[in-house]
Amino acid sequence: MDCQVTTPRIESIATRGILASNDGSPGHDRSPAKANHVNFDEKVDESKEKRERFLTAKYGSHQMSLIRKRLSVEMWMYDRLQDLYGCTDDTQTHDVDLDLDELLDLDDDISRKRFLRDLLSDAKKTPEAVSKFIEELLERTKIL
Repeated sequence: MDCQVTTPRIESIATRGILASNDGSPGHDRSPAKANHVNFDEKVDESKEKRERFLTAKYGSHQMSLIRKRLSVEMWMYDRLQDLYGCTDDTQTHDVDLDLDELLDLDDDISRKRFLRDLLSDAKKTPEAVSKFIEELLERTKIL
């Protein structure tokens, strides 16, 4: 958007009919000093029209720390589940829907272990590997 301040000359005002007409129209008695005005040339750039706007939230440092901890536990859990179910690349995936909130809502570690053992009963790795995963996961959830 261009912004220009223009100071018209008397002859340019007269050629536009402002000073030349004496029919009572507004501005016929304006002096050149009062005729200053600002012209806005709206040149809309196509790239600005296409630009999307996103609403972002700013979190405090403590809240961001909690989010990072939670994300690190979830990423670790996803990688370990891929390993437990023998997924070798990103095209393969496990069918386990393990929700950390649901796990954390259980009362104690015994019920959490039982919940995880039932959920991971069809893992392709050994029961010892599953038990190790459960112990590590319960240890990591304590920092949340």
